[in-house]
Parts: sequence; structure tokens; C-alpha cells
Amino acid sequence: MKFGLFGGATSHGSNVAIDSGQDYRRYIDYICEAERLGFHSVFMVEHHFTGFNQVSASLTFLAYLAARTSKIRLGTGVTVLPWHNPALLAEQAATVDMLSNGRLDFGVGRGYRYAEFSGFCIPMSEAQERYDEALDVIRKAWTSSGRFSHHGKHWHYDNVVIEPAPTQSPHPPFWVGAGNLDVIRTVAREGIKVLLDQLSVPEVCGQRLAAYREAVEGQGRVFNPLDVGLTRGLHIAMNAAERDHQHALRAQFLDHVRRLTVNPNAAAGTLAMAATGSSPREATEKTTLIGTPDEIIGRLKVLEAQGIEYVLLMDLEGSLDSLRTFAREVMPEFSGTARETRAETQLAAA
Repeated sequence: MKFGLFGGATSHGSNVAIDSGQDYRRYIDYICEAERLGFHSVFMVEHHFTGFNQVSASLTFLAYLAARTSKIRLGTGVTVLPWHNPALLAEQAATVDMLSNGRLDFGVGRGYRYAEFSGFCIPMSEAQERYDEALDVIRKAWTSSGRFSHHGKHWHYDNVVIEPAPTQSPHPPFWVGAGNLDVIRTVAREGIKVLLDQLSVPEVCGQRLAAYREAVEGQGRVFNPLDVGLTRGLHIAMNAAERDHQHALRAQFLDHVRRLTVNPNAAAGTLAMAATGSSPREATEKTTLIGTPDEIIGRLKVLEAQGIEYVLLMDLEGSLDSLRTFAREVMPEFSGTARETRAETQLAAA
């Protein structure tokens, strides 16, 4: 099992008496420590107009991380294509891939937050068509042998060449966030990797992974479990008080997300919450890695039994202590060495 990170820094305001950049620097140190501890990747969110200062310029952030790190893969989770000029985006992403020596994982999506589409004055009804066209342009940009032209509904380019070329060949891997089984099968057939959400129960995650694997193998290709990344909230809690604190933190986060997705002219938000039939507290217990290291190991084994082998951790506090505890007490249980040791012990006892 491989482990990565998911999320991003938040800057705590622009008061001149406060160094708001310290929060970004603290998160950079967090990622550098994750690399040292053996984490495989980090996927950086992109959000706008939130009012609580989430990362907005994710590729800029990753370009800086490319210079501060040497091994950890650098992902966008995700870049929302409808908001960007795709030719400029292809140039920016290729630059990060080049500067990182081929470590970019290019996660893309069509967006889901009403507040962001409203702020950009882009109708949400156009999200899919803008996403499809932008992805087509980026693919052309990275695979055309020379200059190309594109004339679509939203974007027009004449006789252009996109520079620099990315380091990875033919281009950085595309990742998309998906939950619908038909969409998952489609992206699998297109050779796109998939990010599964953090709100679904293990059994649903397993169904989605199985659909992806089925579509890949149906084309005669070899399925790689690292092509499916599952995000899980990380909430280490060593006692009841810490558990209550982590539940409150999770509830606050989900409330922020819910409010940012709500369209005041619609009956519901644009983000489906976990269909667990449970209270918020019970849902958190079912869908996050919450508890002591031993409890978290047990929760990960449940996911492993569903076929999940790549887990992205989202720690809302960005705690170095939690990161180190996870690396020291949880990760070894899922290493090749630990598996071999358990197998030998079972063989000796037989």
C-alpha cells in the first residue's frame, strides 16, 4: 500500500501584523517532512473565493515544491479546467513537470462549487462542455509533433506550439475525480487515472475500484492499483477528548464545503455527501481514518480488503506529530517487509 497527501495550506488573513505566509511555509515544511518519511505523493487542491484562504494557485505552489523536494510526486487535486485558458494551463503544467524532473500528476476536473462558478461568472451548465474542450486542447498541446490549430466553442488557437514540452512521455498522467460507475469505466478506457472521494464508505469504494479494473482489463491492459487513489480524512485521536475534537474539526470542514456548494436558486448543493444513512458522527467513523494508530490500521485493512492500495491522507490540521505517528506506527504494517514477516510467522506456526 502506498500513501500520499491530499489538501493544501490555508493562509490566515492579510493583517499586516500577521505573517500570513507562515501558513504556506508551514505546509511546505509538512510536505518536505512527508517526503523524508516515505510518502509517495501530494495532491494540491485548487479553490477560489472561499473566504477561508484555501490554495488558489496550485501549480505555482507545486513549482516551488519542485525545488524543495526530489522524490515525492506533485499532483493537482484537481485543476478545474472550465476556469482556465487551456493553452496557458498546458504551458504552466509542463513547466512544473520539467522543473520537477517528471514528477507531476495532473489531476483535472470540471468543478462542483456553485460559489466559484458564480464568482467567475461561468454558468455551471457549461462546466462539462468547457471541461471536455479544455482537456482536448491540452492533449493536443502535449501530443502534437509540431504546431496545431483548434477552433471550438470556447477556445480558438491558430498555428501554435506549446512550450516547454513536459518531461514525462507522452505527457504527465491525467487524473480525474469520479464516483459515477459509468464515468469511472469511461476514464479507465481512456487511460486516465482516478481519484475517489473521501465521503464514501469502504464497500462503495471497492465497487468503484472494481469497475475501473474491469474496464482496464477489458481492453487487454494490465491493471495497476496505483492508478486509483482514495482520499481519506486522517484524524489521530488517542483518547475520548481528542476524538471529540477531531469530530468537531471534521464537522466544521464539511459545513464549509456544503455552504460553498449551495446554489441559492436550487433545492440542494452540488456535492453529494456520503449516503451512509447515519448521523454526521457515525458517517465520520465510517468514512475517515479516525482513532488510535491500531484503529487506523484496522480501517486501512478494511479498505485493503476492497482492493484499495493507494490512500491519500487529508489532515485538516496539517500536524507534523500526526504525520510522524502515522509513518512510524501505521505505514510499516503495510510495507512489503511487514507482509513477509507476517507470512513467515504464519508459516512457522502452521
